[in-house]
Amino acid sequence: MSDKSILQRYALRVNEPGGNSMGKSDADAADDLGSFGWLRGIRDRAVSLELRKKDGHILAVGYGYMDKAEFDPSEGITLSVAGQKIRIKGRNLNAEIRPMVRLFEGIARNRVPWIVEADRNISLLARDGDTVVDAIEW
Repeated sequence: MSDKSILQRYALRVNEPGGNSMGKSDADAADDLGSFGWLRGIRDRAVSLELRKKDGHILAVGYGYMDKAEFDPSEGITLSVAGQKIRIKGRNLNAEIRPMVRLFEGIARNRVPWIVEADRNISLLARDGDTVVDAIEW
């Protein structure tokens, strides 16, 4: 039998290269899908949703304070957070961009940790089926 315990063999340590106190970095926890992030783990849930405007302004809202989320193909996504309305406008906001991955459904399931507005160049270069967030308004 080995001198190392099972815990020591499989756990990452803070002083090891690539190790940290949580066992995985934030970059490893979510996929960057261009307009939004998607938590990888099937049971992972985001505590808050970061809304990133192209001018650098960022608003983080807690999923626990989200009263309602509505998707209207002609209007976009409307979030009601503690009495404040947040509007997300763009293209393909509920299109399946990967199997079982859709922006609106991800918001409804707390799987989206951030959403970012696209700048004009990215918006123009996006393919027809890509999710593109043109504006976030609060």
